[in-house]
Amino acid sequence: MVEVDFPVDEFEARTARAQEKMHARGIDALFFTTEAEVRYFTGFRTLFWQSPTRPWFLIVPTRGMPVAVIPQIGADLMRACWIDDIRTFAAPHPTDDGIALLADALKDYGRIGMPMGRESTLRMPLRDLEALRGRLRATEFVDASDLVQQLRMVKSEREIGLLREICGIGSQSFANAGNLFARGQTLKEVFRAFRIDLLARGADDVPYLVGGAGRGGYGNVISPPSDRVLAEGDVLMLDTGATKNGYFCDFDRNFAIGPAGESVTRAHEKLVHAVTAAAQVARPGRTCADLFKAMTATLGQGEGDIGRLGHGLGMQLTEPPSITSFDRTVLRDGMVLTLEPSISLGDGKMMVHEENIVVRDGAPQFLTVPASPEIPVIGG
Repeated sequence: MVEVDFPVDEFEARTARAQEKMHARGIDALFFTTEAEVRYFTGFRTLFWQSPTRPWFLIVPTRGMPVAVIPQIGADLMRACWIDDIRTFAAPHPTDDGIALLADALKDYGRIGMPMGRESTLRMPLRDLEALRGRLRATEFVDASDLVQQLRMVKSEREIGLLREICGIGSQSFANAGNLFARGQTLKEVFRAFRIDLLARGADDVPYLVGGAGRGGYGNVISPPSDRVLAEGDVLMLDTGATKNGYFCDFDRNFAIGPAGESVTRAHEKLVHAVTAAAQVARPGRTCADLFKAMTATLGQGEGDIGRLGHGLGMQLTEPPSITSFDRTVLRDGMVLTLEPSISLGDGKMMVHEENIVVRDGAPQFLTVPASPEIPVIGG
């Protein structure tokens, strides 16, 4: 028996909210090809998305339940979800990977919304999309990115509960760092030990684990592990995206290998204080740009090439909105965000720090156990 992540009323509520927004915008149906949106509206969760061979389609009409147009291999799992209109095709197919079936399902909708903007992707061959539009010449396809993002940015209490659980697991593993990491380990050994600890504490998977290490700071924050050996004077940073029922945590911690130098100590304190400053203004009605400004003001560094200082979090490791100087997204109760300030130490070195919060009507709640301003020392 396949277990779904939430009761049916969770998906009914999501669909109803979408349909209300669609009606207001004059959109007859939403059309999706990507994992997060299919799962958001149906509960269909599988690692089979890792295979690019087969496309998967979902239609959310203005009335009624979503319609799945999917490869036959997914029919049994989709039937365990809450929807009952499941149309299947043989895939891979030499000439038609479900396009005729999909066109028939969409033929009665005059205005179809799709995610087309920032952070959206198309998970079907472009020539198949062109073929679909050729079959639906009277249909207008419109950008529904903002509609979908507005829905997904605000989490339900059930979603927040899962996020709190996986953030708690990550916090426990980071708290166990003194038993996991040691001078003389290779970074491959460090990553392996941390991943095992996360899984032992209840994480379902650790699909994202990156980091960096270097004397007096590190050069980037997205490296895979290497055979580099941790030495005294290094700063080690690990950034984890572990999951529970498909929901991510996304935060990092810094560790000094042996006594930390003054520049590293000061940088770590500034980063933690920057998170505190952002949390103090993270209230409904404020904007992502307000959070960005609070962090850069605390760090005393301009925008430069900084990009963003955090983002949304949920079924994906990174979701809208972005904490940038130009993102005017208004914060709402139930938004889950990462606060991720970074600081340059010169000579190509940097440090970052990240926490996960949920915006509330009042002070935000930390889903992660907040780090102390004093950088933890391994083997000191």
